[in-house]
Amino acid sequence: MTMTKVRLLVIEDSTTVRKRLCEVLASDPGIEVIGEAADGKRAIELCCALRPDAVTMDMMLPVMSGLAATEYIMAHCPTPILIVSASTNRGELFRTYEALAAGALDVLDKPLGDERDEDWERRLVSVVKLISRIRVITHPRARLGAYGRPQAAPVPPARLSTAADSRYRAVAIGTSTGGPAAIVQVLGALPREFTLPVLLVLHIGEPFGTAFADWLDGQIGRPAAYARDGESVMSAAGCVVMAPPDRHLVVHEGRLRLTRDPERHSCRPSVDVLFESMAGEFGPGAAACLLTGMGRDGAAGLLQIRQAGGFTIAQDEATSVVYGMPREAALLGAAERVLPLGEIGSMLASLAPARVEEKL
Repeated sequence: MTMTKVRLLVIEDSTTVRKRLCEVLASDPGIEVIGEAADGKRAIELCCALRPDAVTMDMMLPVMSGLAATEYIMAHCPTPILIVSASTNRGELFRTYEALAAGALDVLDKPLGDERDEDWERRLVSVVKLISRIRVITHPRARLGAYGRPQAAPVPPARLSTAADSRYRAVAIGTSTGGPAAIVQVLGALPREFTLPVLLVLHIGEPFGTAFADWLDGQIGRPAAYARDGESVMSAAGCVVMAPPDRHLVVHEGRLRLTRDPERHSCRPSVDVLFESMAGEFGPGAAACLLTGMGRDGAAGLLQIRQAGGFTIAQDEATSVVYGMPREAALLGAAERVLPLGEIGSMLASLAPARVEEKL
């Protein structure tokens, strides 16, 4: 039986790096490099003409950037894209996050020098094969302008006060592949007066995760930052607090804790670790949402929150880039609600304390 090969397009402006990528990928019997390009404009032309199964995309390209090429491809000829980048300064990392939010599936570091790195080569081949099997969806960001971000609801010109206490103490969100775009949509849909702390775990490896919270802060209309060990959960009211790279985030005795405990599902930070601590800390006062992602991290933790009386949501299959983590949660009966991405923000907003206007 003839094996169907992954038809791959390699986009990289450095001749040396492009040659290395092509050699490593073409050496695998399951991959065929069908084209290569050194600039973003040519990348778009080849992608539309050849319709590859996957693309490796550099961010720093002449003529048209990797970000612009990614946005166009995902809006007009959706194709699984792996970002292969050496960009680690803040501005370049922000462009990588923009590309992930535009629909690119994952990011991998570039090879360093000409030395053989068998671990890196295995990871490259593995990720390319993995993303080639993902059925990507059209991302309309390039067509909408301003990246199609939902606008926060305007706050009425009056002082706001809590009318009644809510039982919910905090919201936790976990996600992986396809997560950056999903996070922006969910959190951007929350009204500005939403006051619950939002605790976030996203699977994104070092060094690419180091500035994600800073980027997110500028996308969603509310403060976002990495968690600091020992800070009070309630001090994060109305804010988004994110697990930093290579640290588990847990809640214990009203405070956020960062640990280097062993990986869970090969992940650190792990969604399960956060969700389990939420169940133990807040019980029926916990709310959690599991978004698009590969694997099963978060499913068991979401079940613990539901069993403790908390409120749980899983993203539905139709709107998930990868229906892995939410699917596992649904199969376990962990999700009280299975919702399309566009409805999750408003559902979370309904969990916050009711607000009324105070007469001046």
